[in-house]
Amino acid sequence: MTNELKLRICFSVMVISTFLITSTAAFAENVKITPLGSHDGEFCSRDRALIFEDPDGTRLLYDAGRTVAGANDERLGSIDAILVSHMHGDHVGNQHIKRVNDGECGKPVTPVNALPNTSTVNIALAKKAKIITGSEMPQFFAGKLKTLGGNPKDSLLVRFGGSRKVGGVTITTVPAVHSNGIAGGMIGGELGGMMESAGLTAYAGPPTGYVLTFSNGLVVYLSGDTGITAEQDLVVRGHYGAKLVVMNIGDTYTTGPQEAAYVINELIKPNAVIASHANEASTKDGKLIAGTRSDTFLKAVGVPVYLPLSGRTMEFNSSAECAAGC
Repeated sequence: MTNELKLRICFSVMVISTFLITSTAAFAENVKITPLGSHDGEFCSRDRALIFEDPDGTRLLYDAGRTVAGANDERLGSIDAILVSHMHGDHVGNQHIKRVNDGECGKPVTPVNALPNTSTVNIALAKKAKIITGSEMPQFFAGKLKTLGGNPKDSLLVRFGGSRKVGGVTITTVPAVHSNGIAGGMIGGELGGMMESAGLTAYAGPPTGYVLTFSNGLVVYLSGDTGITAEQDLVVRGHYGAKLVVMNIGDTYTTGPQEAAYVINELIKPNAVIASHANEASTKDGKLIAGTRSDTFLKAVGVPVYLPLSGRTMEFNSSAECAAGC
């Protein structure tokens, strides 16, 4: 082998190595988002839960709800922190599925009672994860953790305008317009029973949305259950500059598809959106069902809309461009 050929081979190896290193680094810069719904590959009526993974490996669970099969659900993996938009059972987890794919997409079976603990608390204990919430919710979770032998200091507060950092992710809360009562079943005991009998809930402060800023620069707004708010323009867009939105579209209990489309098109103006909280089966065999709320929302929105198909990991770069899984 001549010296010239050796040099050419060495140069080619260097070019290929540089390309692979650069490609791997770019790939690692994406934020991964994995829906944990009731049925594999579908977007179903009770689906709320999403896992966000920062490029540095930090993993956040948002609104565990009823479709995570308890703290031992193999899909969870490691969890560093749990975010809860508000205390309603379909978000905090008053009951949950026993296994994935039980029941129908439009009516999943959720026979496992998680009260009075809630799925959120059970998962936090099992995963040694923080629970990060706003309003008056941290006191409730701290009390639950203490009662169950956990550390009450793992329930952390972040109020409007402030932030906390978990790994590479900066977390803040923003206003949502909804109710936020703690049901008697979550309190338990005689007091909880009396509240249930009287049809009362305990006030947990205002519900919240979240803004997450990831280490690659991606800013994500999680709407939670909300109506249209001025803060979606002034704060979420104007101050934080959210590029990716997870938008609840279920109507009656939260923004309907047309209202949600207005939020996206006129107020936040992100680069992309993930539909959430549709309150009906939105897909069949992984394909959008015509005439559903998701279909209406998708047709009304002027930016790419992605459906959270359970178990399908989507990856987004800093500009909310989908790099994989969409």
